[in-house]
Amino acid sequence: MLLENKVAVVYGAGGAIGGAAARAFAREGARVFLAGRTQKTLDEVAHDIRAAGGTAEAAVVDALDETAVNAFTGAVASRAGGIDVSFNVIGVQDVQKPLTEISLAEFLRPIELATRTQFLTTKAAVRHMIPRRSGVILLFGGGGPQTVPGLGGFKVALDAMESMRRQWACEAGPYGVRVVTLVTGGVPESIPATEPVKEAIAASIAESALLKRAATLQDVGDVAAFAASDLARSMTSATVNISCGAIVDH
Repeated sequence: MLLENKVAVVYGAGGAIGGAAARAFAREGARVFLAGRTQKTLDEVAHDIRAAGGTAEAAVVDALDETAVNAFTGAVASRAGGIDVSFNVIGVQDVQKPLTEISLAEFLRPIELATRTQFLTTKAAVRHMIPRRSGVILLFGGGGPQTVPGLGGFKVALDAMESMRRQWACEAGPYGVRVVTLVTGGVPESIPATEPVKEAIAASIAESALLKRAATLQDVGDVAAFAASDLARSMTSATVNISCGAIVDH
């Protein structure tokens, strides 16, 4: 198994993307610690993992609260002997308006949310990874150079996360810690909408994708498990593009 005897922390584990990653980590042998704001959804993911023969524990954690994040990672590292993988998939809230119409507060909100939570969870995990000279930080977002009008601060927030990925990789790399971003271009299954709306979104993504389909939750989980594994040990400060060709880097 790719992650046998590894310890993985997933923030936002009660959501569709986080749950998919957590299930994949557990399937590949990791001991998974689920963090999020809603106990019910976390317990559902933990139940699925245990039912499949995996190991999972769930805790309510506010990933925007420095004290809460530090306490959680400290408890995990103490109980499990360390942290090998930290994956933050906390969603970035946004107000979709043209920049000429958006307020300063609306513009800054997704940027502050994304950078705050990623900084806090990454710093907390790296603190425990450095003494062991190994570890993997996974981010979820990015999106390449392409953009469209009316996204407010959303795309700026994604780009800020990529800048943080490069900086963390630079500073943590000498200690054996890797930092990688997963980019999907959109996962229709993860969108809270009716099936007709999801199908329309999937069709739109497929139309622009080179593979003529959108990434699935299983795709996200499978690639996340690979990126977190020792098979990807030469990859850091990198973006793993699983958009089916909907995003093309230049």
